[in-house]
Amino acid sequence: MPRLGLNMKEGLLVKWLAGDGERVEKGQPLFVVETDKVTNQVEAEVGGILRHVVREGSSVPVANVVAYILQEGEALPSGVRPVVPQPQAARPAVPPSPSAAPAQAVRASPAARRRARELGVDLQGVPGTGPDGAVTVEDVERYAAQKAAPEAPSEVRITPAARHLAQELGVDLASVTPSGPGGRITREDVERAAAQKAAPAPEEVIVPLEGVRAVIAQRMHRSLQETAQVTLATEVDATNLVQARALVNAAREQQGQDPISYNAILVKVVAMALREFPYMNATFSEGAIHQHRDIHIGLAVDTERGLLVPVVRHADRKSIPQIHRELRALAERALAGQSTLDDLSGGTFTITNLGALGVEVFTPVLNYPEVAILGVGRIVPKPVVYQGGLYIRDRMALSLTFDHRLVDGAPAARFLQRVGGLIESLRPDLEWWA
Repeated sequence: MPRLGLNMKEGLLVKWLAGDGERVEKGQPLFVVETDKVTNQVEAEVGGILRHVVREGSSVPVANVVAYILQEGEALPSGVRPVVPQPQAARPAVPPSPSAAPAQAVRASPAARRRARELGVDLQGVPGTGPDGAVTVEDVERYAAQKAAPEAPSEVRITPAARHLAQELGVDLASVTPSGPGGRITREDVERAAAQKAAPAPEEVIVPLEGVRAVIAQRMHRSLQETAQVTLATEVDATNLVQARALVNAAREQQGQDPISYNAILVKVVAMALREFPYMNATFSEGAIHQHRDIHIGLAVDTERGLLVPVVRHADRKSIPQIHRELRALAERALAGQSTLDDLSGGTFTITNLGALGVEVFTPVLNYPEVAILGVGRIVPKPVVYQGGLYIRDRMALSLTFDHRLVDGAPAARFLQRVGGLIESLRPDLEWWA
């Protein structure tokens, strides 16, 4: 079981992609593993005959063996038993329920298994509603709540008038709290239950802090706890940016190509600024500042699983159309929940853009251990003094959050000023578009 993240302790072997006893080649996908953060395919490092020793749906600690790849004539290590089909037992008179399946057949996410241990729930009895019948955290909690609920009394004590009224009003007697002698339900009890049923009940949604949401929470807390974060804000003239993008996209449309996004342009602009200010292209590790030669820029993407930051590698060496295509592919995988570890790791600087959501100015939080993060607001036409006259110009707010332990305010401000200058001087004839 590979380690797909620094905090990974175990992974769920979701599906075998190569059968037991099948000959596999180096680089061939062997199985799918799922963690709280990513789903990834694991490939064969060598060729040979694959022998499974772990079943699909098993949660396996990191570095534990899930299979062997053997050469011709080679046997499994002593004491290791391969996974073989279960022998068919004599069929009982009454077929067992699905909950009676062997423990090895239970498919459950690592988070669901942890929750089951916390609540003392046997996963074999939990119906799964996840992909391919996998047990989810919600399934475990629902099952535990049902087990904890008291059983309804076998006989309902009720007056004839109250029973007749309950039938007229469609009131479930199990939901009525009796107040009469000996626990008898009265007419007033039924009327009270009917009134409560008619009144809209406030809804409360409890969302467990787990999976990607828990990872985000841990990282944001660590970022704010371990760094001295300062944010500088400025407003730049984005008129040339808007016009250059419009001209380039008009030409692309005639060629049947999709329009370049603002994010692709911003990634290129920031990458070129980082070339000039390498102290901003850095991370903090083991008590030292690591200034990176390669420029790998992460772009925050909002997904159903939470905030993910896919990384464009060597962004300064790529043209804007190249970055656009790469960002589109990264975003599609992130939104589909198919991001790989390579997609989400290795960033040296992050951009977060909330302009599409109507946000003008905000304070981004550092993507620890990176030194800085740039927040981008929406583009707004505003009246400004320009070349001695009053004109309507497109304006954009930029917010640079940096770790003041590692970078002083003036150097950070110079970097932000350079980013703004590159945006303001953007032209459609730059070689960046080629």
